[in-house]
Amino acid sequence: MATFAEYENYDALGLAELVARGEVTPVELLEAALVRVEALNDKLNAVVNLAPDQARRLIDEGLPAGPFRGVPFLLKDLGAEAIDFPSHNGSWLFRDTRYTFDSEIYARIKRSGVVTFARTTSPELGIGPTTEAQVYGSPTRNPWNLDRTSGGSSGGAAAAVAAGIVPAAHGSDGGGSVRIPASSCGLFGMKPTRARLPDGPAVGEGWGGMAIDGFLTRSVRDSAALLDAAVGPELGAPYCAPPLTGSFMAALEKPPGRLKVAYTTRSFTGETMHQECRSAVENSAKLLADLGHEVEEAAPDIDILALMRAWSKIVACGTQLSVREKLHALARPLEPGEIEGVTEGACTYAESVLGADYLQAVNHVHGFGRRMAQFLSSYDILVTATLAEPPAKIGRFKPTNKDFLDYRLGPDGILDYSPFTAAFNASGQPAVSVPLHWTGDGLPVGVHFAAPFGKDETLISLSAQLEAAKPWFDQRPPTRA
Repeated sequence: MATFAEYENYDALGLAELVARGEVTPVELLEAALVRVEALNDKLNAVVNLAPDQARRLIDEGLPAGPFRGVPFLLKDLGAEAIDFPSHNGSWLFRDTRYTFDSEIYARIKRSGVVTFARTTSPELGIGPTTEAQVYGSPTRNPWNLDRTSGGSSGGAAAAVAAGIVPAAHGSDGGGSVRIPASSCGLFGMKPTRARLPDGPAVGEGWGGMAIDGFLTRSVRDSAALLDAAVGPELGAPYCAPPLTGSFMAALEKPPGRLKVAYTTRSFTGETMHQECRSAVENSAKLLADLGHEVEEAAPDIDILALMRAWSKIVACGTQLSVREKLHALARPLEPGEIEGVTEGACTYAESVLGADYLQAVNHVHGFGRRMAQFLSSYDILVTATLAEPPAKIGRFKPTNKDFLDYRLGPDGILDYSPFTAAFNASGQPAVSVPLHWTGDGLPVGVHFAAPFGKDETLISLSAQLEAAKPWFDQRPPTRA
């Protein structure tokens, strides 16, 4: 039973139920996941830093009696510091970084009973919508089409879940890094309200409070249960999310009620989107109306380019800080080829950002959050596409461009491709990508739903309703075990 052929027929909670009933053991599930890594990873390049002996030790020591007891799990190769799982952080400079502590997010995930056995690929320090870091030797590919990116920065996590290596995986999101891969790989991915999940103890905030952890899953209930396992404030946190009225799992069972929904088929840049993305939004708006919601076409009046200029200053400075601190710890200068061109460009750009410029960028982000909150005071939900195009071809966003602003904001750059997701990192509002559309040639196109600050439960309730109305669990890519 080592390969457990029915493995992919279950979500993570379903596998945990089999373990609880004694129908399969954690060791058998781990072996099933490892067999799938061996079969698929040469094609996908999604799973790195394999540590099966650590996973077996965790099983032998006795797993916590959490909701995911015995389920194989993967951590992103960025953040989520864990003693048992060294990290490259997507970088030659950071390769084989070992930790003397467990991050709070990993400690909470571990208590859920999962069996972590490896990490998943990420672009260097998380700055990109594709996962093509040189430290891994080759790009991470999309199981729906191996010529396409699986997204970034949680691209390895999305590829591994979509291909059936694991039913759920850890990710993080500072500008769409959970939702972009979810859209690209036909998965459910949620960015919770700012501070809903812990960041410490290594940092108090990521990218001026815009970054937060999350999960990539094939079912809404897996995301809900993982969020319940990880949710809550931590000592010394600089932000505090509004309290939940109950739990994410309870929200699954609660109908969302009749919501007032705004939707737009145009990019936040004002440009038209790819026809498949417009169709995805239009079809979702019709589905929402059929489900009894009040739906109208409307969009916030925002200057997305100005926001992304401020976002870019904050991210560039955060990137420079990470590189500088690593070099300080190594007590040596940077060596040629140790960081990607985009990372080098971010550090160079950061040199031009004065302290006052940085604070002005933070103030701009905060002001943007207030404007977005004002718009959503009139609506319960805002619907857009997650991306303005289907998943990009490998190489389009290869991280070699040393002009950081051009890479992000230039013609045919990241802003044109992903004009929606980072807005909600800036505002701190919860947002999800839901797999509701596939192109004629079989590429997934996510639909993006955002709610007012603190209204995470509304998003989970609505997502569960959409999942019931238009199920996606059995949509499986051609590259899988």
